Parts: sequence; C-alpha cells; structure tokens
Amino acid sequence: MNTATKLGAYVAALAVVFGGAAAIGTAAGPVGKADEGEHGGHGSHGSHGGTAAAAAVPGGLQVSQGGYTLHPRTTDVRPGVRTDFRFTIDGPDGRPVTRFTPLHGKRLHLIIARRDLSGFQHLHPTEVGGGVWEVAVVLPKAGAYRFFTDVQPEGAQEALTLGVDVAAAGDFQPVPLPGPEQVAKVDGYEVRLAGALAPGRSSKLTLSVSKDGKPVTDLEPYLEAYGHLVALRQGDLAYLHVHPDGEPGDGKTKPGPDITFYAEAPSAGTYRLYLDFQHGGKVRTAEFTATAGPSPAPVQQGEPQGEGHGEHTH
Repeated sequence: MNTATKLGAYVAALAVVFGGAAAIGTAAGPVGKADEGEHGGHGSHGSHGGTAAAAAVPGGLQVSQGGYTLHPRTTDVRPGVRTDFRFTIDGPDGRPVTRFTPLHGKRLHLIIARRDLSGFQHLHPTEVGGGVWEVAVVLPKAGAYRFFTDVQPEGAQEALTLGVDVAAAGDFQPVPLPGPEQVAKVDGYEVRLAGALAPGRSSKLTLSVSKDGKPVTDLEPYLEAYGHLVALRQGDLAYLHVHPDGEPGDGKTKPGPDITFYAEAPSAGTYRLYLDFQHGGKVRTAEFTATAGPSPAPVQQGEPQGEGHGEHTH
C-alpha cells in the first residue's frame, strides 16, 4: 500500500470515529454529548466552582459556532516543510471578520495538535489584510492535525474556540500517549503538577517550575499571565476551558514557582495538558497526561512522546 493510500485509509477512519473529515476545510462536527460542558476557549472566565461544565458541546469540536466559521485558505500542507498557512474567520454574512476583541493580549491564538496529541504548537498569526490571517507552520510528521482558533469577534457575546482538521500527507505512524505523570522535564526545567481533573466541575491545578533543583521565582509574563495552559481530551480533542488564577501586577500573584489554574473537564477520560511558560526570554512547553474520573483502560504501549518540546516560536 502506497503512502497516499495509507493516509487515505487513516482519514476515512477518522471520519467514522470523530464524526468529521480529516481533510482540510472540513469540520469534525459536534462529537461531545449534548449534556457535556461548552467552554469557548481560555478567553471566557467563569466561576471556579459548581457544575457549569454540564451545558453543551465542548470547545474545538465545531468548525462553525454562533454564525462564525474557521475557513482555511491553504490547501497543501506537507510534513516537515514550512508552509505559510492562511485562513479566515468568516462571520454570519459569509465575509472575513476584521475586528476582534483581544484575548490575553492577542487578537487570535492558533493551537495545533496532531490527532494522537503529539506535535503541539501555540502560534500567533498576523493579519495580512482583509481579514486574512497568515502564519508559518511546520507539521513535523504525516497525519491529521487539529487546528484550533481562540477568538472573540467584536459583537460576539463570548470567546469561541473553532476547530478544523488539516491533513499532512504521508505514512502516518501514531505515537502512543504517555501514561499519567506528575513531573515533566523540558530544557533543564522541571515542572511538577499538583491537583487532579474532576469530570463535570472545575478543578484546581498547580504547576510548580524549578531549574537545577531550585524553584524558579522570576517567571516572566506571557499572554498576560505567568503561564498558559491548554488541555485536550484524548479521542476527540475537545478543548478544555482553562484559566489562570491571578495575573502579573495584581499585587498578589507571585512570578513562580507556582502557577495555578482552574480547569473544567466535561467528562471522565484522558487529557493531555500543555503548559507554556516564559523564563530567560524564551517560551517553553511542558506536557502532562492526566485523567478525570475513573482511570481508563491502559493506552497502547510503545515509544513515548517525550515530556516536553522545549522552546518554540510564539
């Protein structure tokens, strides 16, 4: 079987499993149950307690929401090759939106992860005119990737996390998800996770950063916080509502070593957490696997993904 046939079979399987196409420009439609919590990305900060998660479809599972649609304009993405990826957020009138309310200091956030939860990237595209956004992207390996945009168009009542699958053609080799862990290491830093996800309600998570065995107490502000946390659910890549507790300059939030977040898991299951933090002028990402509720069946054994992917461009 040639590589194109292999990827075609993989994409067809995704269409069955996830309820959406794995080709560019096609939505992975609402996969979550109707009673699961909807959280429009990390720009919407609700209360820390209660059961607000039991509402609708989690973020990131729809290409369109509230009349707004994520529309990729680039149709050829090859693994390992830099691509100037272009896209628009189209409004209810079908035209590209040009006015956005900033979220965490940026008008738009682009999050990328392969369907096996590897290859995480957090990028900030540039608007090149007429509502068209562009960013240089390198998808390291073949496979189907989920592209998420965190935005709040002016006039929209809340922030939106829209998602679409983008295929990088080639021989797809899935990477097994590492088991749950409390410590991740990246570029000489150690990040320790305290707290646990609880399905259907908000949970407190504290991540502590150290280097060479000493706590890091001079973290630098990044996206109007001392850390940025993304959480994705294994299986459908539902995008969790995660927000930090406090912000730089509020008189009470310290620049490390602890960074506290509140995460709302819409269901029991396995999640991958990605913590971005900045120190010494560089942004690094520490990755964790965490479970909410009863432990699921063991993941496929094989070569681990690794504990972090170091410095990356934001």
